[in-house]
Amino acid sequence: MSTAPTAATTAPADPVTAAQATADPVTAAQTTTDPVAAAPLSAEPAAHTQFTDHPVHPTTTQPLQAAATQPVQPTGLPGQHAAFSPEMARRDFPVLHRTVNGHPLVWLDNGATTQKPRQVIETLTGFYGSANSNIHRGAHTMAREATEAYEAGRAAVARFLGAPSPDDIVFVRGTTEAINLVAQSWGRANLGPGDDILVPVLEHHSNIVPWQLVAKETRARVVPVPLRPDGQIDFHAYADLLSMRTRLVAVSQASNVLGTVPPVREMTALAHRYGAKVLVDGAQAVAHFPVDVQDLDADFYVFSGHKLFAPTGIGALYAKPEILRNMAPWQGGGNMIESVSFHRTTYAPVPHLLEAGTGHISGVVGLLSALNWLTSFDRDAIAAYENSLMAYAQQALATVPGLELLGSAPDRIAVLTFTLAGHDPSTIAEWLDRDGIAIRAGHHCAQPALAHYGLESAARASLALYNTSEEVDKLVASLHRLQQTT
Repeated sequence: MSTAPTAATTAPADPVTAAQATADPVTAAQTTTDPVAAAPLSAEPAAHTQFTDHPVHPTTTQPLQAAATQPVQPTGLPGQHAAFSPEMARRDFPVLHRTVNGHPLVWLDNGATTQKPRQVIETLTGFYGSANSNIHRGAHTMAREATEAYEAGRAAVARFLGAPSPDDIVFVRGTTEAINLVAQSWGRANLGPGDDILVPVLEHHSNIVPWQLVAKETRARVVPVPLRPDGQIDFHAYADLLSMRTRLVAVSQASNVLGTVPPVREMTALAHRYGAKVLVDGAQAVAHFPVDVQDLDADFYVFSGHKLFAPTGIGALYAKPEILRNMAPWQGGGNMIESVSFHRTTYAPVPHLLEAGTGHISGVVGLLSALNWLTSFDRDAIAAYENSLMAYAQQALATVPGLELLGSAPDRIAVLTFTLAGHDPSTIAEWLDRDGIAIRAGHHCAQPALAHYGLESAARASLALYNTSEEVDKLVASLHRLQQTT
């Protein structure tokens, strides 16, 4: 069943050369910098409060002390972005320089959550230390500053996703809450008996269960779209399942368990021919490649900040403005109203209509900082590096006896889910942890996708821009030692 490349008799040639964490981090500029004003994504009026004494991204003009290769060069306009190498990223992540069980940490659990750069950490500390306030309707200086920062975050998300306007962005706790919001607000109003919701088998539970709940309530039905043996969505089956009964297609832009990147743009265009709406789960996609919701023509797009180097508990929902304006409140409370009496309540316009209560203000500030950090690099260069690292990892893992990789879709992100003959996935994860290597084991909240391969659980190593081929070598060496114990 193995879908890995043919095993080599010797260690594969390293296409990216093991990266060394620089011992001499680039010194940050000493001038106090407003994180909103300095942000490349923040074209809106800046907040006056200076949340941190560090710039959004350290200068990249100093040579790397221990770089084994030249950085990946940007493909955009000269000087538009910093060139990229994993060392440039690694030096910004304090946690990557700790030890676990006496070994340097190898963080390969990025599909579950990414680590946070110091710029995000310092921005959060600075906000709580000098600018903490509730937002909107405040007459004092700090309320205005916090509101400006919060709304600058909304504008940054809109630009990051290619959305037409900040008013198309609703802040939520994450992907799960965003999907539930759409299911309960849009779904209740637009689904009825006999309607179909198409959901591919590769989806995360967060993009399955909310639709089951609303389908039961509205007497619609959730229709699974099958997978091909390599983990791709069966496009022909998808086309056959679409009909005038189809009201919604819910699909991830990248699978958290197989790494598959479906042809979302083509799937959306086909669904629109039948008048169906399309929700795209971007939780696993946004950290790996640029997203343009207008190019995708997505009706809804959702993501979580914590998988994008931002804090936990913050995420965003994009919806087309004509859809968003017609969505009813999901929750009631402060912030989403204009006036309240026992005779009549009037509501604020979207997006505030869908943001009842005090939002995760510091989370938005942290998300803004994370977006600024990520987009200071050339995104195409990052994608090229990750693709090279994934290819190297696939070759290296193929040398481990009894290891089988799941999924071999040609378009994919660097998610490597595998089984190892004779070993339970949890045992594999515990063994690797002894060597300081963090992976994920279990059903990965994608039980239908694993069932496609006849499995209930598997081990998963998921890579990010700060991972290196040296770390892959450590993973492979540890797995070889595990096999030698049996």
